[in-house]
Amino acid sequence: MPNPAMRITDIDLAVVKLPLERPQATAIHRFDHVAALLVTVHTDAGVSGEGYAFCFDIERMQSIAALARSLKSHYVGRDPHDVEALWAEAFRSLNFYGQAGIAVISLTPFDVACWDVIGKAANRPLYQLFGACRSSVPIYASGGLWLSHTQAELEAEARAFLEQGFKAMKLRLGSARWQDDVKRVECVRAAIGDDIALMVDANQGLTPDKAIRLGRELERFNLVWFEEPLPTWDDAGNAALAAALDTAIASGETEYTRYGVRRMVEARAADIMMPDLQRMGGYTEMRKATDYLAARDVPVSPHIFTEHSMHIVASSRHGMYCESFPWFEPLFRQKVTLDEKGHAPMPTGPGVGFEFDWDRLESMRVGSPVLDERN
Repeated sequence: MPNPAMRITDIDLAVVKLPLERPQATAIHRFDHVAALLVTVHTDAGVSGEGYAFCFDIERMQSIAALARSLKSHYVGRDPHDVEALWAEAFRSLNFYGQAGIAVISLTPFDVACWDVIGKAANRPLYQLFGACRSSVPIYASGGLWLSHTQAELEAEARAFLEQGFKAMKLRLGSARWQDDVKRVECVRAAIGDDIALMVDANQGLTPDKAIRLGRELERFNLVWFEEPLPTWDDAGNAALAAALDTAIASGETEYTRYGVRRMVEARAADIMMPDLQRMGGYTEMRKATDYLAARDVPVSPHIFTEHSMHIVASSRHGMYCESFPWFEPLFRQKVTLDEKGHAPMPTGPGVGFEFDWDRLESMRVGSPVLDERN
């Protein structure tokens, strides 16, 4: 006998501010906190699901919260299992406002929360529902080795990552002099040895001439990839760089939906694609992007959001690494752990397997002029 339809009865939204231990910098960003919009979807079956959106600035988060609140009416009263229809309808409703940027980011937490409900209702982790191909995922440390760190700080932090069990890590580049970036890579490689996987990320901060010169100088360090040396919209420049260097070019984290991913692949603008779960609009669209990449044998390493992105890597044979980012650890009761191989075992709980830690988060909650007490 078929189960009766499940219905979404209400959706809660809350804004939180997550302070960082110290100000951090990349080639294009300076920040001392991050902000998150937490979305909780409630159903008449007593099952709730959670998702979140992120940005660097608490004031700009209010814009995302305002647009997200306007999307509630697309979901309340609907069956959360209807993720394809819900995503398509919400995406179409955003057409006038641009189907990228904060429009897609505001859609993401609803989609993730619906998938969380689906997993909990089935009593299965999401990666198993997606089609599991592994029970643990390779993971690299990415919450450090910032451009703002001195060489001494880089060496100390790299060794600390080794002590924590990481077998791979990423270093930020983008110094005023490309020679200084070479020295940064040299000191980290010396600190961790030749057997640890090392990636570098220029955060779209270089010019084509500087990127090719730096890329050639870095070939000797056996890097896993050279990430975002150029702006993501410079398909021709990125394609030329990918063709010129032996080191793989990784990019794609600032592209929106499968269409941005497709454009970059068709332009051969990257060897490794790094779709961002939030800029993809959640799991429904992210899986379309990763399936497209699998059909073209393009490796995938999702951008940040460790706890959620793990399910993509664990269900993708062409998934390379999951990015370990500590910014969002305070959101969750459960923590990502590492085994002796530097892999993160997948959560065994149903759905996403990571739940908001409201005992901690209430103190981080920020008033929002666009969200009343009941949203």
